[in-house]
Amino acid sequence: MTKTAETTQQEPRAHDGAGLHLHLRTLHPPVPVPYFSREEITSTAQAATTRLPTTPPAKDLVYYGGLGALTVAGALEWPVALAIGGATWLLRSGRQEKQKADLQT
Repeated sequence: MTKTAETTQQEPRAHDGAGLHLHLRTLHPPVPVPYFSREEITSTAQAATTRLPTTPPAKDLVYYGGLGALTVAGALEWPVALAIGGATWLLRSGRQEKQKADLQT
């Protein structure tokens, strides 16, 4: 009798899923792996670095740093410091563009 009890217990396990069979399909598309040579990497890096802006002159760094220090110290409010810095940047950039245009003509 023990054999019949074991078989009856194993039968429900064989039919788990209520007769549903789920078939999964997987897709493995071929993906090419690019190969980069040293020359391609260096030329790309050089082209990218030429587009970066140059470092500002030390005079500008001191000016904007001092403006920031005054703001942190509480001598200026941040909106005032932002307005002064923005106006200074606009005036200097406009002056530089005008000088470049005068040199080209």
